[in-house]
Amino acid sequence: MAYVIGVDVGGTFTDAVLDDDAGTILAAKAPSTPPDYSRGVIDVLEVLAGQLGCPIEEMLANTHHIAHGTTSSLNALVMGNVPPVGFLTTKGHRDSIYIMNVEGRYLGGSPEQLQNVMGQSKSHGLIPKKHALEVTERLDRDGNVVVALDEESARRAIRTLLADGITAIAVSLLWSFRNPTHEQRIRELVHEIDPTVFVSLSSEVSPRIREFARNATTIMSTQIGPGLRDYLGSLESKLRERTLAGPLLVMQSNGGAVAAAEAPKNAISTVGSVLTGGVVGAVSLGKQLGHRNIIATDVGGTTFLVGLVVDGEPVRASSTIINHHPINVPTLEVHAIGSGGGAIAWVDPGGNLQIGPHSAQAVPGPACYGQGGTEPTNADANLVLGILPERGLLGGRKPLDKDLARDAIRTRIAEPLGLSVEDAAAAIYAVQNAQTGDLLRKTVVEAGHDPRDFVLYAFGGAGPAHCAAYAREVGVKEVIVPLGQVASAFSAYGLASSNIVLAAELSDPAAMPLDPARAERNFAQLESQVLEQLNRQGLTFTGVEIEREIDMRYTMQLAEVATAVPSGSLDAAGIHAASDLFEQRYAELYGKDSGFREAGIQAITYRVRATGLLPFSPTLPEVKSADSADPTPAHIGTRKVCLDGRIGYVDTDVYDYSKLLAGHVLHGPAIIEVPTTTVVVPHDTTGTVDRLGNLTIVAQ
Repeated sequence: MAYVIGVDVGGTFTDAVLDDDAGTILAAKAPSTPPDYSRGVIDVLEVLAGQLGCPIEEMLANTHHIAHGTTSSLNALVMGNVPPVGFLTTKGHRDSIYIMNVEGRYLGGSPEQLQNVMGQSKSHGLIPKKHALEVTERLDRDGNVVVALDEESARRAIRTLLADGITAIAVSLLWSFRNPTHEQRIRELVHEIDPTVFVSLSSEVSPRIREFARNATTIMSTQIGPGLRDYLGSLESKLRERTLAGPLLVMQSNGGAVAAAEAPKNAISTVGSVLTGGVVGAVSLGKQLGHRNIIATDVGGTTFLVGLVVDGEPVRASSTIINHHPINVPTLEVHAIGSGGGAIAWVDPGGNLQIGPHSAQAVPGPACYGQGGTEPTNADANLVLGILPERGLLGGRKPLDKDLARDAIRTRIAEPLGLSVEDAAAAIYAVQNAQTGDLLRKTVVEAGHDPRDFVLYAFGGAGPAHCAAYAREVGVKEVIVPLGQVASAFSAYGLASSNIVLAAELSDPAAMPLDPARAERNFAQLESQVLEQLNRQGLTFTGVEIEREIDMRYTMQLAEVATAVPSGSLDAAGIHAASDLFEQRYAELYGKDSGFREAGIQAITYRVRATGLLPFSPTLPEVKSADSADPTPAHIGTRKVCLDGRIGYVDTDVYDYSKLLAGHVLHGPAIIEVPTTTVVVPHDTTGTVDRLGNLTIVAQ
């Protein structure tokens, strides 16, 4: 028996999904354990082993690989919880990371912040100026050496940083993506002085044009690289002690995994790794169900995440934004707000009810956890409304205290707003659904899509409790809740479904139409890189898929669009077809007739993505079919539940998911209890169990 395990470490819970080569799927959930998240990983693996009925050592000895996703890298950057690093750059260019172009004032800001011009600032420096030093050297735009590297000035700068306690150094020299020799020599000099220092080179981390983004990407990767190295090294040691046979893989933002030993070298690629797991899972399940346009929604303990699958492929982006800094990292496009099950409800100075973005997280957790939390959260409201069972979460292993939930809501929400506790809880539920609906609208409609053309997948610990409501906000007609045991751990299912995906890129700006031989040389270099990286993963692949693309733009414009380029030998016709595809994609993104071909088209950055296909990945097994549509055999009672403050509490049928069979039909209002989540079938909707055990919710 061979197992594949996906582990999703969130801010509140750690989820795991196990699949074997016979098609069995198991899921487990355990509280996350900050600051040492590895304890939570071991805990959840112990739960999985218990479900298998064997010791954890036996399970891990038969595990082909573990795919791990973590929010620790992203959280460290967002909260600034990173160690001091040094920065070395070309003489005269140190201040680019503080000037931040004009971008530093507005990147990542809300519409309100963009309009408040007088309130904008560039006070988001990544490192103190004393840790940003210059070296004498210079390359021209073609990579030719204009001024040779002054090695003595480099040694002085390195010693200055090390004397100040710096143990990690980012190196980003002007035009180094065209010629990395000076950066590589500086790394050698660092290691001659102290071989233990962690060094990142922009020519390896982010070989793209545009100095500010390249510098920021390299610095941030250096900030999280040592911590990621230490965490993964410790976790892998613990797993090896428990006889893990296969490799530990780490999810990347691009939707694929990489070997744990390789991940710290380009640590920035792991930022948002957990965010992409659900999208990858949606692609996998969509293939089984025949869905090609999917809105993937994940309501976890801390955040609400939304990603899109269009025509069977996840929507990708070539960069992201963290703390007003552009980060050059290929990623699946996932939007997030702080509106998870543990999001804190509060009343602003104007007397308005707000939800999030702050979260109670795993510690102290919602008030109802009884761990010292006093702030009311979505989970507290759902308990008061009867959505969550009073016996607790995780099949009763996580008890809940309704009196503590009521006290928190009464003190912080009900009394300030002059409401009853019940009405305040209903208001929290309504606001949660409205603001998650707003993010759906932004993600889908503002990207030029009609939500009615999509199926919505809902997962995460709190997703199934809210999905029908926020889907209704944007007019989605069909909602799928992946039932069975993966409903709340669906992102972990996505991790277990992932393959190895590696990307390499290189900026080489030129006007279109390109010389086909020039394009071929660039792609050949990048393909050689990614194939070499695949060989270092320690895995045997059933096949390798290569994708090519070029970021293109209209001359004198900034908006670049990643444009697919076919594999194989390129000729003039292929280059012309790529230009046509760019214009088509540009019109789709920015509107018909928004392009201006007469200005000319430029090719900026070449990219190659290699996917190493792993031997098997999870597929949901078919469940037993019911003799009739009547779900009575799964009925376990009724309780008073409020799903709409205008209607109030009504007697609501409650069902046990484990007794539901394919073909069962539930009429709302109804509650379906799963050990790791709760599914809500609201008034005027119907839930139908499909052949894989998923629940489809549609309006009656």
